[in-house]
Amino acid sequence: MNQLTFRNGDQLDAIGLGTWKSAPGEVYKAVREAIKVGYRHIDCAWIYQNETEIGKAFQDAFTDGDVTREELFVTSKLWNSFHAPADVEPALKQSLKALQLDYLDLYLIHWPIAHKKDVVSPTDADGFLPLEKMPIADTWAAMEACVAKGLVKHIGVSNFNIPKIKKLMTTARIIPEMNQVESHPLLAQNDLLAFCNENKILYTAYSPLGSRDRAEGMKGHDEPDMFENAVIKAIAEKHAVHPAQILIKWAEGRGTAVIPKSVNPERLKKNLASANIELSADEMTQINGLDKGYRFLNGKFWEREGGFYTAEALWNE
Repeated sequence: MNQLTFRNGDQLDAIGLGTWKSAPGEVYKAVREAIKVGYRHIDCAWIYQNETEIGKAFQDAFTDGDVTREELFVTSKLWNSFHAPADVEPALKQSLKALQLDYLDLYLIHWPIAHKKDVVSPTDADGFLPLEKMPIADTWAAMEACVAKGLVKHIGVSNFNIPKIKKLMTTARIIPEMNQVESHPLLAQNDLLAFCNENKILYTAYSPLGSRDRAEGMKGHDEPDMFENAVIKAIAEKHAVHPAQILIKWAEGRGTAVIPKSVNPERLKKNLASANIELSADEMTQINGLDKGYRFLNGKFWEREGGFYTAEALWNE
């Protein structure tokens, strides 16, 4: 399996376990099984509301000798309602307590969007704050302070485009070390990946399979099914694997991290085994040709009448 290398030499496995939408009662078993079959990169977030159960899985895995803390790479994310500088460290510590860890390997600003304090899911525009009043630069400075205190080893962003990263870089002492974004053959984000590579910012692909199990309210009409895409299906049949494995291998093979979510033991094994597939240059070219800028998570769920945020501005400004 490919490994991604941070600026200080730390590494993480390219294929990790995503935990978004992993339900209570399922995520504990999924994390325990994932660790047993070889996963060492676990992606979490406060907003997923399952970090306490994941923390129990970590502790039981440590106690049973399945893995050591040093062998695991654990990511969590700062939610939009904690962007005030005074709230960043307490939010990180809240995740640490739930995960039963002394430090995180990576902490990300989840979205370039600010909510008012204690407003987890705004129902109207009044629940948001414009970034002019809650600058990302100030939030980032508080993230940097958490690194200095040893609470987290690496910090980065999620759902940031090139202009937003460039703006942050003008004030940051620590240049973002990771950008986690939606990425798959229908949304290759080649320009963003090239920018990240040029600036030694690592790149993680979320929803690599199309986030098929997300809430219906977040889905569009007639969404494409990447498992049924003719190119993906033909390549999967040639290699005698599931189309999901081709999608994961494509992400790993182009030098990015990728975090498919599953709670199914057999799928967990197959997702990790995707690293062993050898795609030819021609097959990679065929898959690259599928890019059409299609977002499964289009960002319109942040739009409110009279609000500060639009999907257009989120991705393009």
